[in-house]
Amino acid sequence: LCCQCGVPIAPNPANMCVGCLRAQVDITEGIPKQGTVHFCKQCERYLQPPGTWVHCALESRELLALCLKKIKASLSKVRLIDAGFIWTEPHSKRLKLKLTVQKEVINGAVLQQVFVVEYTVQSQMCEDCHRIEAKDFWKAVVQVRQKTVHKKTFYYLEQLILKHRLHQNTLRIKEIHDGLDFYYSSKQHAQKMVDFLQSTVPSRSKASQRLISHDIHSNVYNYKSTFSVEIVPICKDNVVCLSPKLAQSLGNMSQICVCIRVTSAIHLIDPRTLQIAEIDGNTYWRHPFNSLFHPKQLEEFIIMDINRVHERKKGAGAGAQSNKHVLAEAWVRKTSELDTDHQYFCCTHLGHILNPGDLVLGFDLANCNLNDEFANKMNPQHIPDVVLIKKSYDRSKRQRRRNWKLKELERDREATDTDDERQYQDFLEDLEEDETIRKNINIYRNADIPVESDTDDDGAPRISLAEMLEDLHISQDATGGEGAEMLT
Repeated sequence: LCCQCGVPIAPNPANMCVGCLRAQVDITEGIPKQGTVHFCKQCERYLQPPGTWVHCALESRELLALCLKKIKASLSKVRLIDAGFIWTEPHSKRLKLKLTVQKEVINGAVLQQVFVVEYTVQSQMCEDCHRIEAKDFWKAVVQVRQKTVHKKTFYYLEQLILKHRLHQNTLRIKEIHDGLDFYYSSKQHAQKMVDFLQSTVPSRSKASQRLISHDIHSNVYNYKSTFSVEIVPICKDNVVCLSPKLAQSLGNMSQICVCIRVTSAIHLIDPRTLQIAEIDGNTYWRHPFNSLFHPKQLEEFIIMDINRVHERKKGAGAGAQSNKHVLAEAWVRKTSELDTDHQYFCCTHLGHILNPGDLVLGFDLANCNLNDEFANKMNPQHIPDVVLIKKSYDRSKRQRRRNWKLKELERDREATDTDDERQYQDFLEDLEEDETIRKNINIYRNADIPVESDTDDDGAPRISLAEMLEDLHISQDATGGEGAEMLT
């Protein structure tokens, strides 16, 4: 019989029934039944004391471990058998844990008990989000500069940053007249950005830091770091003049070359021989050279006659030749001089797309003053009269047909002018013409512009639908399942 209530029971060390044993002993005594969990609304992370913020989905194992750590000291006197969440409304700001514990009580009897611990979710902004909201609070800045009059390289960089999601850690992006400033809350994020830039475009960087405060008792230093990244001042479609030593080291190519692409290296082509070369950042800074012309100095020519050159004897020590271009000899005339008989003879690498009567953009070297240290020392017979750059198409028609778009970074802009818009259109046209650069960029389909038929096609290069991504719009709230990200 139970020694308390006299009910017949199976013999046990305590000589009590389960009801009386529970009335006499509470094994959950000392374990808190309520607690608090801190949650940052901006980044959707929970505080794991003392100062770590972690991403946890609702009812996930990570969140369960975080809640149990808060009562870990109290659970040391009992044996935890099972733990799990009781479902609560996601917006109720409550988390309920159902715990099962065991403990040895009177005379070796083991008692098992189930109880509920309720946590209140309190909003608290984490330190990283505080810095983002403060806007001006930053610990590191990356200053990206390019000493050119146009921004083609920055438009390309912007798309690469968006594709690789490197803009997520920035506090602020500020656009100034010759570059961009990226502000960060930690030096590590800034260093990651510098490493990305150096692997993406030919550049060189310098780092400096300024002491803000210093605690002599705890030996804590607070610095603000500045990283200066200078990109080579050469862009696509630039005509450059190499130094004789560099031209010789690249396979005895001509000193006058055309830049056909800038990726992690400068890609040059010799319009006389189709010889190509790549110059990385280190080589450029050892043997620097400049662009001979600005894009605004491009002139329009009309092809009077053109002959493809199928075979040309290679010079001694010549390097690789381009397979995508065709060498041709052309007679051209300026569209501004159609009333005269003045024609120019030139070699061009655009023989695969040019035909008699086509309009083409190029630079007139015969009637200009070249202010370049290497060009001035060249033999005048080795300087071509005209260098053709690219075929000219109707820009307004290309804009109307463009059924794709690009995303942009959110940044503090200076006043934009019509020249910026023209440069951006140039960049979009370059994407249509160059498949190699296009592979590195996310291009989204613009559903507002219908797909036109090809009946009125003037031969302008276009981007196929297979290369476009569908733009994703997520409007509803989703709390996500176990381990899922919380999307808004």
